[in-house]
Amino acid sequence: MTVAVLDASAVLAVYFNEPGAEPVRATLPGALLSSVNYTEVIGKCLDRGETIGAVMRNLALMGLTIIAHDARLARRAGELRPLTKARGLSLADRACLALAEREGGPVLTADRSWRVLGLDVEVRLIR
Repeated sequence: MTVAVLDASAVLAVYFNEPGAEPVRATLPGALLSSVNYTEVIGKCLDRGETIGAVMRNLALMGLTIIAHDARLARRAGELRPLTKARGLSLADRACLALAEREGGPVLTADRSWRVLGLDVEVRLIR
């Protein structure tokens, strides 16, 4: 069974019980999350008034597998910049896509623009 890779938007949908949370919940526990996306999720939760303690507890309960953004993933995320720049993808978006490419799993996101990138990654929209 292939493990799903989650974008920050997917994790936040679960965290805040937003539309699209159900298909993400079906991948938990064990879904992969780049450490770059993990950083983004923590920051967005803090922006919405959560305490760091609550954020860390709630994320731990999801059972995510956090994957370090190593040199190989960093290089691939950098290589994706020319392809994704016009669509406004962030560093975290590219880190997620690089991880999904490496792991060969589907990526779950709310970002529709990922479907037209032409990458060898299965993009599953959560809403």
